[in-house]
Amino acid sequence: MGDNNSQKWVACWGTATSITDRREAVYAKNLTLRYPVRMCFSGTMLRFRFSNLTGTEPVSLSKVFVGHTPITFGGQPCVTMQPGTETESDAISYEVHRGDTIEVSFYLADYTQMNAGTLVTGPLSKGFYSYGDYAEADELPLDLTRHTQWYYFLNTIDVLTASDNHAIVCYGDSITAQSWPDYMARMAFGTNAAIIRRAVSGTRILRQYDCITYQAYGLKGATRFPIEMRVAGATDVILQHGINDIIHPVGIDVNPFRPWSDLPTVEEMQRGFEDLYVRPAKAHGLKVWSGTLLPIYGWRTYNEQRELMRQQFNEWLRTSDLFDGCIDFDQTVRSVTNPKAFADGFDSGDHLHPSERAYEAMAHAAIHKLVRRMPRIDHEEMF
Repeated sequence: MGDNNSQKWVACWGTATSITDRREAVYAKNLTLRYPVRMCFSGTMLRFRFSNLTGTEPVSLSKVFVGHTPITFGGQPCVTMQPGTETESDAISYEVHRGDTIEVSFYLADYTQMNAGTLVTGPLSKGFYSYGDYAEADELPLDLTRHTQWYYFLNTIDVLTASDNHAIVCYGDSITAQSWPDYMARMAFGTNAAIIRRAVSGTRILRQYDCITYQAYGLKGATRFPIEMRVAGATDVILQHGINDIIHPVGIDVNPFRPWSDLPTVEEMQRGFEDLYVRPAKAHGLKVWSGTLLPIYGWRTYNEQRELMRQQFNEWLRTSDLFDGCIDFDQTVRSVTNPKAFADGFDSGDHLHPSERAYEAMAHAAIHKLVRRMPRIDHEEMF
């Protein structure tokens, strides 16, 4: 790897932190969480960010490990995060090679408010939880362990790696919290780019919910973006956000939490994008790529007004000189004969979220735009 002067810190994995779905049980005790992460770069040191951003009580991680190596915080083997805060671990010496899978495990000994986490799906995204203290165990006990798609507290992993490596951020809502960033990460494997997901289902540019029914639909853009863009080594951000601003409002006679006053104009959405996302990102030296909004024909709140808003916003995303380029996800997944709808085989069935085939196509579209900026590294094992 050479000396540290030729290396830098780059995020190699990341998710957002939001408010978890408020179900009957919101506390855990005597629980181990384990998250496997495939390394996209080789490196000599690791550091980890944990988040209690949306918690309302302190959260204590009693033991934290990567493999058999303790992760420490100010030299201590445990850490307590105050509500609304994030914490970064010490940098630890831990050599990794491209293609390695590391396992980050932590133990929650005492009653812990599980209010800071994000639901993520995709072929590279699956965690585990076990009842008991197994943070140091080689294997989790089969009879006490289940899979989870919720990523609690673990927010970002950075690696000290070659100086030409960099990170691309995928920012969005449930469509980005689902599979296309994972497929993009697979396609980018073997290049000098990491794909970092910052996505929360249900989020909007301009609004957020403060009721427990919809709190898991996340923080509004003004709150999210400055926090989620803390990404070491980031050079680009892909913005695929805004469909929930269009489809959520239905009027308080239908849903008391979704008034028509929440429905923005297209101009308000454009201004929000520019002020909350594009200008701050460019102020940090990032290239900004717009991602068009996907078809919604057949979705339960679909109407012609919402479709017109989507089309107008997409046209702005395609043509505005604010962006360094546009990834036309809409064109990638829409039907040729009915452009308002998904192409055959590209609809998950709810007429809002794509199928797995469509997510792969979206990843191809994103790679196609960025691949020239990601020279492929020869002689590396791809999977």
